[in-house]
Amino acid sequence: MVRMKKYKSYKGTVGKIAPNILDRNFTADTPNKKWVTDITEFKLFGEELYLSPVLDLFNGEIITYTIGSRPTYSLVSDMLENALERLPEDHQLMMHPDQGWHYQMKQYRHTLEARGIVQSMSRKGNCYDNAMIENFFGIMKSEFLYLKEFESVEQFKIELEKYINYYNTKRMKAKLKMSPVQYRTHFTQVA
Repeated sequence: MVRMKKYKSYKGTVGKIAPNILDRNFTADTPNKKWVTDITEFKLFGEELYLSPVLDLFNGEIITYTIGSRPTYSLVSDMLENALERLPEDHQLMMHPDQGWHYQMKQYRHTLEARGIVQSMSRKGNCYDNAMIENFFGIMKSEFLYLKEFESVEQFKIELEKYINYYNTKRMKAKLKMSPVQYRTHFTQVA
């Protein structure tokens, strides 16, 4: 199989770069403490599609995602708004993407600041600083994208939604010994 090229959203400094506060500490002891995000690209039927998910480092759950035909700022801002709807008022969240231009934008930074979210960013050109979301992209592409035949972009989007639901609710994570949602549910019942 031929792997697709990785989408790169870095266009230099177009806004403000946040320090790498996460510093590859990919563990979180409670939900909604550390979220990571990025954008990946798919090429299907001569079209490009861009996926922008948010992953909680507590359990590896995909909190939300957006998908679009162009890597516009609204792809990221819509994803962020959807994610913030699930964030409790009382939180200590850190949000960590790479240095893509979307995440440097004043609107993005101000949205995080308004909700009291600490912003962290990977160092320039260092994919290991955001390894957990990169790992999700690799798993998703090898378990879903490369193994299925799709009839249309619309069918791909439907199947992607099913896959993310499966990933969150049924796919066992070896480290957790259960699915991400089962782990979160178990944690909240015990706590």
